[in-house]
Amino acid sequence: MDPRAFPPRLVLDPSLPGEVAAQLRAGPHAMHMARAGKQHEPARNSALLFVLPGFLLLIWMVTSTAGMIVALVGVSLVALMRWMATDEGNRVARRRLKLAYDHADRYVLPEDLDYPCQVLLRRAQDAADTILASEVHKAGLIDSIDNKVTLPEEVWQIARRLAKLSRMHDEHRRIVPTDLPRNLRAAFAPYASALDQAWTSLSQRVRNLEEYALQVLRADDVYRAHRRLEMLAARTPDYQRLLAETVRDDLALPHIQQLADQARHVRALFEESIQEARRAAGHLVRTPLS
Repeated sequence: MDPRAFPPRLVLDPSLPGEVAAQLRAGPHAMHMARAGKQHEPARNSALLFVLPGFLLLIWMVTSTAGMIVALVGVSLVALMRWMATDEGNRVARRRLKLAYDHADRYVLPEDLDYPCQVLLRRAQDAADTILASEVHKAGLIDSIDNKVTLPEEVWQIARRLAKLSRMHDEHRRIVPTDLPRNLRAAFAPYASALDQAWTSLSQRVRNLEEYALQVLRADDVYRAHRRLEMLAARTPDYQRLLAETVRDDLALPHIQQLADQARHVRALFEESIQEARRAAGHLVRTPLS
């Protein structure tokens, strides 16, 4: 997955109040400005200062003073409405930017991450999306874990650690020279090792999430097969009667028994696939990132 083609999405702390989260999502530009340390610059249209006097002068020349007054009233109303709309837009933008600054540690933007960390976060997001979109999740069949709560929290914890790791990677590259003297390399090695261990741990965390998603997909396949088999199972008596009417008894009986056994077999496969998905989910819950 190339983040330049499919970059990771914005990640918000799930514990943010709903209104704050909605405001931040509605104005992503404010979060980018906050990251860059910028302030809001009110929108102005200075061209009106030159256009309006010239327009009114033209009206006065081609009509009369009364015509100019009417035009002045009309233009004033338009200008007032435009100013009110612009002022409201400025207030909304200022409010969103303040929220972005106030909660700067409660969201992770794609640009907060270096290339490898972007790839890893997108993998985590894709795995969580797969689980939440699955049929077995929607049917409540993997209810040993509240995916709607646990998965966003898991992705958030991974994202904020990746953001910190990206910052430390950048700092490490700036501090540590590329041409270290041979006799000093060992002194710098523990710092690089710490970054590598953190990366390995987060990578394993994402692989666990992907394994959970894979188990859920397998459960989905068996669930779909099971539902189709249940449709056929409802007609089992029809198939049994057909065999009894058209096939000799010594051949019909094994076939009739096979119909019943097959239904039980698929049911067992379905239950096992659900248990596998739950075990994968349970592994995530037992080792939370916090």
